[in-house]
Amino acid sequence: MKSSRNIRNYFRITANRRRTLPILSVGVVTLVVISAVAAAQSPSAAPTDDKAIRPFHFTASKEALADMRKRIAATRWPDKETVDDQSQGVQLATMQALAKYWATDYDWRKCEAKLNALPQFITQIDGLDIHFIHVRSKHPNALPVIITHGWPGSIIEQMKIIGPLTDPTAYGGKAEDAFDVVIPSLPGYGFSGKPTTTGWDPIRIARTWIVLMKRLGYKRFVAQGGDWGNAVTEQMALLGSPELIGIHTNMPATVPPDIDKAAFAGAPAPSGLSADEKHAYDQLTFFYKHGLGYANEMANRPQTLYAIADSPVGLAAWMCDHDAASQALIARVFDGQKEGLTRDDILDNVTFYWFTNTAISSARLYWESKLAFFAPKNVAIPVAVSAFPDELYQAPRSWTEKAYPKLIHYNKLDKGGHFAAWEQPELFSQELRAAFKSLR
Repeated sequence: MKSSRNIRNYFRITANRRRTLPILSVGVVTLVVISAVAAAQSPSAAPTDDKAIRPFHFTASKEALADMRKRIAATRWPDKETVDDQSQGVQLATMQALAKYWATDYDWRKCEAKLNALPQFITQIDGLDIHFIHVRSKHPNALPVIITHGWPGSIIEQMKIIGPLTDPTAYGGKAEDAFDVVIPSLPGYGFSGKPTTTGWDPIRIARTWIVLMKRLGYKRFVAQGGDWGNAVTEQMALLGSPELIGIHTNMPATVPPDIDKAAFAGAPAPSGLSADEKHAYDQLTFFYKHGLGYANEMANRPQTLYAIADSPVGLAAWMCDHDAASQALIARVFDGQKEGLTRDDILDNVTFYWFTNTAISSARLYWESKLAFFAPKNVAIPVAVSAFPDELYQAPRSWTEKAYPKLIHYNKLDKGGHFAAWEQPELFSQELRAAFKSLR
């Protein structure tokens, strides 16, 4: 069991592991696939992969939709927070506005139609069904890229960038900027299988992604990720697969050990920091002090979070409270302001988690991982970094150049946060085009 000093296990996890309890069953949904999807693994036998790639689509049943709305309407609300700001968490007014819209005006079928209009597939790797979107560009010599989401993200997070990346001429780009795009669901997330045994950490997922790209016939490709997606993408690079020629990250691992230690302790900023380094240090200090509660709970006791598997509003609140900047953005959206995200964007993602019943299975990735998120990993292949201002910390160029000796692109942007592809798809797409231009 982890000690209290290991609260930052979102970044460095050193504790003993315990076997988790069985996962909860999927709710009332209809999964429609050309071939049957068998998500379960046999813990007593070595997995034998079915290498077939099966088309997939999803339809939530009317009963599931009605049940969700009923649960939202039946929410038992707590008292209002005793402060006038968000320091105690997601405010009651935000959640009540979210719930009202979710139960009455929100239309899941619109999101479902967008999903089902995309080419989606299931294939089995290492004994587990892996779901992915795969869109090939119409342009010749498109560069294949595998893009990995994090928590509380999903494939919903990257849907806005598929068009700009695969068909750049329709979005102000050039044909030579085109990508073939592969967007998988992490194990335990979305439509991918839910592991029934331990061991599905970012390193194993990285190996799985390389198998996936090779199975799709790609002999040369790049990878992109943020949040858990960064952890997986960096591990792909460290595995040394010659097919992977470069990576891009919007949540890089660059923090020097002495800086990290001081930030976690809440110490005054070390002397000699540049303005950008001091800003990053202040962001880290704030996050370590105020933003690690969700990660600590999921890394230590993910199975205990039954409430977010049972209550749609509970799930939504848990997901909204990932980081202060994202939470503030969501609050503004439900207060009627227009931002990079819409009310439907936010509820598409939460509803996706709800219908796939992945609140607990997704949380287990925190329990599984032993990686230090922000510590440099000695990635030796070409790396591109986009530093968004409202990320958990905006990586300074100085730290980035030391962390990634083969840095091929660095850009410090003036807007965008943790869910950059979702919030700022145009900027994000431009970043990926620039990031990999030298590798084409």
